[in-house]
Amino acid sequence: MGSHGIKDQVAIVGMGCTEFAEHWDKGADDLIIWAANEAFDAAGLDKDGIDAYWYGTAMSGSSGLGIARPLHLTNKPVTRVENMCATGGEALRGAAYAVASGAYDVAMAIGVEKVKDGGYQGLAGAAGRPPSDGTERTLTAAAMYAMCVPAYGKKFGVDDATMREVLAHISWKNHFNGARNHRAQFKKEVTTETICNSPLMAGTLRVFDCSGVADGATSAIVCRAEDAYKYTDKPVFVKALSFVAGNASGNADPDYDYTYFEEIGAAAADAYGQAGITNPRAQIAMSEVHDCFTPAELIIMEELQLCERGTAWKEVLAGTFDLDGDFPINPDGGLKSFGHPVGASGLRKIFECYTQLRGEAPPERTIKTIERGLAMTQDLGGYPGEMVAMVSIWGNQLG
Repeated sequence: MGSHGIKDQVAIVGMGCTEFAEHWDKGADDLIIWAANEAFDAAGLDKDGIDAYWYGTAMSGSSGLGIARPLHLTNKPVTRVENMCATGGEALRGAAYAVASGAYDVAMAIGVEKVKDGGYQGLAGAAGRPPSDGTERTLTAAAMYAMCVPAYGKKFGVDDATMREVLAHISWKNHFNGARNHRAQFKKEVTTETICNSPLMAGTLRVFDCSGVADGATSAIVCRAEDAYKYTDKPVFVKALSFVAGNASGNADPDYDYTYFEEIGAAAADAYGQAGITNPRAQIAMSEVHDCFTPAELIIMEELQLCERGTAWKEVLAGTFDLDGDFPINPDGGLKSFGHPVGASGLRKIFECYTQLRGEAPPERTIKTIERGLAMTQDLGGYPGEMVAMVSIWGNQLG
């Protein structure tokens, strides 16, 4: 069996995104209202014009009441979802498939996270987590991704100094882009010297190899493609939504070498099949990827078939993925600079594609490849060897 997809059946007609920051003066409710109102305004709708809601959060709520309460919804279905760092994309996927099925005419996805002053981590009741078989990871996230660095260097013949230069360039690129984004958590360029001299976190990963942690919310309104122009003259159409859950075998597999993320490769292949993409490097304009750590972005470039295995490091140093490159990656700053409120990040990536495809990015951040008319987002939740992965493709034209 394979996924048939919903190409050109559903369109995004409005989106909203808060600034990602340490919002000490705002709660999750405030962020939800902020993002929702921006989307309502963009689509010319109000809360009563939405038939159903999908609510994505990992740590800031445990039921649909989390958005029904602040938005004062009356008798509306609200589905709360969580899939680690892919939660925001999962919320949009649920809303889009519900509309494509004909169950609803208009649906809304909202992702939110308020983590900076919550006083706890994980879901309420996480202490009740069922026991495992003992093969789950015991290292921090930074340590897990740090293992990718020497593994990649050894496998593909990249010395330590060059690996440091490659990872520093990825970080530099994303901070350069984020410095041009008024919604980003970190709005300053950072030199490669500062990046390379920042404190060590795990292995050879340094502070500037790790994404920021932020509060924030993002929202999207979707409807059937044939109805999209009722709400906007610039809809963004769903071309592919692919989600894959791995079986977490990497930690127990002695042959897993930390140089590939199988789940992302599988999701990408499925997404390209749904969208009819045969040459992603030439057909797609840009990608927002899950740069939780700089080596993750490096490996993701190869899993998305943007370059051959073992060659992404060369493309990074050549500037291929820079803002003015042949295939910009994370033109909004990515997790690294925009920040990472877990439940909102997947939708935030879509927001950048939506902005670029509609021609609404500021001149200093408008990518030169956007005439290709397609953009891609990639989410992951988890760690090398045990993750869920999502790859989605968006377009500004039907067909």
